[in-house]
Amino acid sequence: MDIQNMSEFDIKVDKIRRLEEMGEKAYKAKFNKTHEIHNLEKYELGTKVSVAGRMIFKRTFGKLIFARLYAIGDNFNMNLAENIRTSVQISLSLNIVGDEALAKFKEFCDVGDFVGVNGELVRTQTGELTVQVETFELLSKALRGLPEKFHGLVDIDARYRQRYLDIISNETSRKVFLARSRAVSFVRRFLEDNGFIEVETPILQTAVSGASAKPFFTHHNALDLDCNLRIAFETWLKMVVAGGFDKVFELGKDFRNEGMDPTHLQEFTQVEWYAGYWDFEDNVRFFKKFIKELMMYTIGTTKITVAGNEIDFGNETWERINYIEKMTEILGFDFLDIEDYQVLADKIAESGKLTREELEGYNSCRALIDYAYKKLIRRNIVGPTILYNYPAFLKTLARRNDSDARVTDVFQVVVNGAEILNAYSELVDPIEQRKALVAQLKDKEMGDDETMDVDEDFLLAMEHGMPPMSGLGFGIDRFIMMIFDLPNIRDSVLFPITKPIDNEQKEDKE
Repeated sequence: MDIQNMSEFDIKVDKIRRLEEMGEKAYKAKFNKTHEIHNLEKYELGTKVSVAGRMIFKRTFGKLIFARLYAIGDNFNMNLAENIRTSVQISLSLNIVGDEALAKFKEFCDVGDFVGVNGELVRTQTGELTVQVETFELLSKALRGLPEKFHGLVDIDARYRQRYLDIISNETSRKVFLARSRAVSFVRRFLEDNGFIEVETPILQTAVSGASAKPFFTHHNALDLDCNLRIAFETWLKMVVAGGFDKVFELGKDFRNEGMDPTHLQEFTQVEWYAGYWDFEDNVRFFKKFIKELMMYTIGTTKITVAGNEIDFGNETWERINYIEKMTEILGFDFLDIEDYQVLADKIAESGKLTREELEGYNSCRALIDYAYKKLIRRNIVGPTILYNYPAFLKTLARRNDSDARVTDVFQVVVNGAEILNAYSELVDPIEQRKALVAQLKDKEMGDDETMDVDEDFLLAMEHGMPPMSGLGFGIDRFIMMIFDLPNIRDSVLFPITKPIDNEQKEDKE
């Protein structure tokens, strides 16, 4: 066989064939590990260990072979501020393993393969902790090699599409996803320790409800029913509270069929919690406690640097901005009194803060004010900053303020120009809720595709009675993006959606 004209893939397939001819399997069923790579440092030299991992380096020096095995293992409760051991050097010498075994390792074990070894912990002359191999097993043959310089790939989508390679090559990615796992674990434990019960609500729904967002649609064949994927848990969790569970939460996926940018995902993870008999100020206090403890558990500090700005969540006093007062001050007029979106657009343009071209495509007062807020207020906030007192037309499901029905008892926390949560005192008056949902239909008729439906099932539950309550939604993806100062929210998700590579593109990349 002409090895020189064979591809790497074919060469490795041929090695599998040769192993089978020798009566060996290239893909073993299991390997009995006695130790994890990440904590080998704590064992005395001379300890007998059995470890396994992916071989990421191999070099032969005559009768001696050095290699490196990589594995994260059960490295969960690590200190993210420190370097995490994810690999260990192994050595195979002719004097210990014998000529046949050394030749077999050299011939059949390649970089990328999974290998298990048994041996003794030693240190080399350079002080490197090493497993001096006595026996080894090829556990799983990789048909494609590891990229030598994965960081240098121009195609960023390759990092998302082949995240497994990114994790192997990139220590930051390893820390990001270990931290994400820790964060999710903490969220559940913290809420349960504070009396909340985890529940699950439907992903397939028959009404667009719970937030102002454009949904994904699908079809239920068995029921011949058009459905949408949920955009929020809110209405369902409120119905659970109505059933007598005073404190509930859900941690899971929501889906919004909106544009892609560095801070938004169409499929994202968040936690929502609802507490009966609370108002939004109770949630402000609870969230401050939650975020401090979450950060300490996840990364060991409440201080982070985002886009060059140091932000400390440990401060007792956070800046507070009255949304309506600030927007009125910037625009120079009371926008709450204007109900015609064209009149509102004209006055915003006349203020000189935004141009008419910038305002094109925003076909409702709700959409215009939300855009103006994001451009004129939110983008300039470093934070953590609490924004409160939102216009009622922006928050359809929030409680109207007792002093002014045009205002809702809402708060959001903004950090580095991005909202990391949405929370408010909930609207539990079914008459007012129906009015608010019906009013949104006018915006829908004018082309606003982020409005909610009139959800009759939710309204029926409200008519049976709901206690006063406050709820909060907190995005896990954006939290991870924030604490690691990631340039794109897709860097916080293991496998964000990407466009498929066609065969022609694939050949070019290879």
